Amino acid sequence: MGQLIAVAVITILAVISPGADFAMTVRNSYLYGRTAGVLAAVGISLGVLVHVTYTMLGVGLLVTRTPMLFTAMKLIGAAYLVYIGYKTFVTKAQVDIDLSSDAGLSKAGALRTGFLTNALNPKTMLFVLSTYTQVVSADTPVFQQIGYGLFMSLAHLVWFALAAVLFSNQSLRTRLLQRQSVLNKVIGTVLVGLGMVLALTPSVA
Repeated sequence: MGQLIAVAVITILAVISPGADFAMTVRNSYLYGRTAGVLAAVGISLGVLVHVTYTMLGVGLLVTRTPMLFTAMKLIGAAYLVYIGYKTFVTKAQVDIDLSSDAGLSKAGALRTGFLTNALNPKTMLFVLSTYTQVVSADTPVFQQIGYGLFMSLAHLVWFALAAVLFSNQSLRTRLLQRQSVLNKVIGTVLVGLGMVLALTPSVA
């Protein structure tokens, strides 16, 4: 029971802390609508499972003990965040978006942006690795380890789906779109900043 509580507390705190995944969900929701936002949330939750899978397979231990491999993964994730942030920052001031539909971003594209944001996010990688390190031992049943991972994924899905619903609300979305020039620059700056901070963070040994 103690392990379950620990996983729940760590996961909830990690999920609600602001990061690239939240910025990406807000971006998709206010620019392209609820469906795009919710699909980004689904992609984010699937991205968590990527880290859970290789952690359970033991690759996580290799990553933490091989600085070059960790650095390569970190830089790929950071470069992706900087790229998405730059694209958002330079988006033209007034994007012609039909508020009655989700035109402008395909469903596959919305899912992909959410998935890549977390699958390539070193913060999520370290969150999963550190959590499993604290609560999983050689005696922990595989089904229990899988349960931890599914809970982490579900927590991300619920939180970011709620964020998508909020930021795609018709009246709120209209107000946001009226200020999209500023919002694009704020969200773009946050994503670029996060990418640069991650790129400059020393690798763990």
